[in-house]
Amino acid sequence: MKKVLIISPYFPPVNAADMHRVRTSLPFFEQYGWIAEVVTVDVLYTDMVQDELLLQSVPSGIKVHKVKAFDKLRSSKLGLGSIALRSLCYYRKYVNKLLSNHHFDLIYFSTTQFPVCVLGAYWKKKFKVPYVIDMQDPWHSDYYQDKPKDQQPSKYWFSYRLNKYMEPAAIKNADGIIAVSEQYITDLKKRYPQIKDIPAATITFGMFPPDLDIAVKHRAEFKPLLNLDDINVVYVGRGGTDMHKAITPVFDALAHCLKADPAFFSRVKFYFVGTSYAPAGQGKPSILPLAESLGLTGQVIEITDRISYYHSLATLMQADALFIPGSDDAKYTASKIYPYLLTRKALLAVFNPQSSAIAILKDFGISTVYDYNNISRQHVLDFLYALGGKPHLQISLSEEAVQKHLAQTKTQLQCELFNLAINNDRL
Repeated sequence: MKKVLIISPYFPPVNAADMHRVRTSLPFFEQYGWIAEVVTVDVLYTDMVQDELLLQSVPSGIKVHKVKAFDKLRSSKLGLGSIALRSLCYYRKYVNKLLSNHHFDLIYFSTTQFPVCVLGAYWKKKFKVPYVIDMQDPWHSDYYQDKPKDQQPSKYWFSYRLNKYMEPAAIKNADGIIAVSEQYITDLKKRYPQIKDIPAATITFGMFPPDLDIAVKHRAEFKPLLNLDDINVVYVGRGGTDMHKAITPVFDALAHCLKADPAFFSRVKFYFVGTSYAPAGQGKPSILPLAESLGLTGQVIEITDRISYYHSLATLMQADALFIPGSDDAKYTASKIYPYLLTRKALLAVFNPQSSAIAILKDFGISTVYDYNNISRQHVLDFLYALGGKPHLQISLSEEAVQKHLAQTKTQLQCELFNLAINNDRL
């Protein structure tokens, strides 16, 4: 049995999007020949929303190592607010000791806290252990370079320049790349010819049915967010102006329909929940201003504060239908589509025409998925009227697609790449 050391700064009970790959893979690694241990940052040093129920999904036998991090209140004054930068030296010290005393066949960085990945090259040189990087998002990207400052992430000037120098240090020496989008791999291999021959695989997140069982079991514990007398269409996830292209045609159709049939469409409410990464109470709406500009103040509710993972699932299950707007960035792949599909609720999705999410959803048999160039008012009208006639409408999914996209299947693919990576002669 081979051993993999997983580096994931966020881990249950922290509810961060980038730890779900690891969380839903842990039950299956051993089945495919790998024993996994995780090194994460102690929750005492994080300020993310926590969900204690997430711990119920982690196998009890998994060894989880915890490292410290600099206090954010102090370090942020120096520009070191991210968990990756605050924990970097602690990761280095702790894992040095771990690798000195224990054998691991591979190190696996599965996180969007990318600066920790620079330690891969250091550990590889010092301990002769190969490493794989999981690209759940782009690391160094020019996407925001031509965007107005108010649309750029916080401290973008600093992070852009930091990423420009840190990415090559980590990627050039990697022994394998996993990515949620094929384009991420294409871009990296074009940027760094040194990795053109290393193993690489496009592996999206997987469906994890046990999560639905946990949400159902505990749903009475969650504060209801929806008015059940309305027809509720729900999206849970980050917001942003990059989603306006996907949302605008839907809002435009809703505004038109509201004037044509106010009796029915005044009952339709679109909820956008957890749209900001800012601390509770400090998030700025990014969807509501668009709704207000189209006269939909009464039809769109934006809750910027993030909620726990299982509260999210319980809210999705309570909805009449679900909505997934994609980014205008063609490389964006919405990992959240799998929890949405698990609920088997009616689903309206709008993406960039080049997004891989369109093909994935159609593979499941979802017909109401569009790109923002081909969605029409009639499409939205038909979708919403169907909800009025069947308020508890359930959809059927292709069982072949379900099996193909289960977390267990995705874990097998990861392990196959691990096997290739440890036999890749780059040490």
